[in-house]
Amino acid sequence: MTNILISGASVAGTATAYWLRRHGFTVTVVERAPAIRMGGYKVDVRGAALDVLDRMGLLEAVRARSTEMTVATNYDAKGRKVATMDADLFGGRMDGDDELMRGDLTQLLYEATRNDVEYVFGDSITSIGEDGTVTFERSAPRRFDYVVGADGVHSNVRRLAFGEEKTFARDLGYQIAIATVPNHLGLDREEAVHLAPGRTVNVYSTKQDTNAKALFMWSGEEDLFTAFAGVGWETPKLLDAVRQAPDLYRDTLTQIHMDRWSKGRVVLVGDAGYCASPASGQGTSLALVGAYVLAGELAAGSLEGYEREMRHFVAENQKLGPVNIKGIVLNSKGMIWFQLRMIKLLPRLPWKNAVIDRIAGGIRRAANAISLKKFVE
Repeated sequence: MTNILISGASVAGTATAYWLRRHGFTVTVVERAPAIRMGGYKVDVRGAALDVLDRMGLLEAVRARSTEMTVATNYDAKGRKVATMDADLFGGRMDGDDELMRGDLTQLLYEATRNDVEYVFGDSITSIGEDGTVTFERSAPRRFDYVVGADGVHSNVRRLAFGEEKTFARDLGYQIAIATVPNHLGLDREEAVHLAPGRTVNVYSTKQDTNAKALFMWSGEEDLFTAFAGVGWETPKLLDAVRQAPDLYRDTLTQIHMDRWSKGRVVLVGDAGYCASPASGQGTSLALVGAYVLAGELAAGSLEGYEREMRHFVAENQKLGPVNIKGIVLNSKGMIWFQLRMIKLLPRLPWKNAVIDRIAGGIRRAANAISLKKFVE
């Protein structure tokens, strides 16, 4: 049996491990963290990715862990409610799409693989030889037939095998930060949003969480606290809570574009090879579909097949990032006024369906821009 090492116990890593085992490969996953990463933010699963989960027998379990968000409400700087929108429409979800916490999905995938996949936590790859010999920070060197980089946008495997990140990264010009904060607004499966020019604040609490998540997105290079200084609504209180948060995550909105995702014995999957950025809403779906296609094509003996099958799907989903972010972070007061006005008028507009398609139709089409082969029964 072919011996494969996966770097990263992410959604991409655990899903790839699942499908490689289904095809009979021997799989080891190495993860820098001491355990599976729980928590995180909510993620969407759409289109072809739902088919992948169904083929894994996990779709019902995913739906049972749905965030069950109900509504997104926009507030002005003084805290007045100015517009509301159905949460699924706000998130661009339709046709059975679902949403759950990233940690819940990773846990499901880990539980589905832990009995027949070797997991090595608290370690990381330091070198990959042409003969497949891999060295680690802690463990003794081992030889593998293939190494799969499933270690995210800042992939260590990609750096070792393909070169520095700057060669492949495209900065969209925006930043994101998210942290767990007290639910002082008393949100119950709700999103609360405040828009300021070049700045967006979104606080939400899902059905499973007594706390809330505070999400910030902004244009420019300023740090979080400088960028949101002077922004109204609940922003000062949220920033104070973020300073005390144990899990603050911050990054630039960056895409990864590569001519090839494989080189010798190394192949990339998910954000490591084709990050579309959180603004696309499709990172998780790309990871799930990529894992399925990679394992199937590798079992068929064709990394070329993986490149061929995924290229169009990746391109269509990466197009979403630069487009979506312009509707998430609005650059002027006039744009904010117009968007909120449209949200308020939407239920009464005669061309309502056309507006909804503009919001969610592009995501739906990209999420279904691949015909999945049936690799295994």
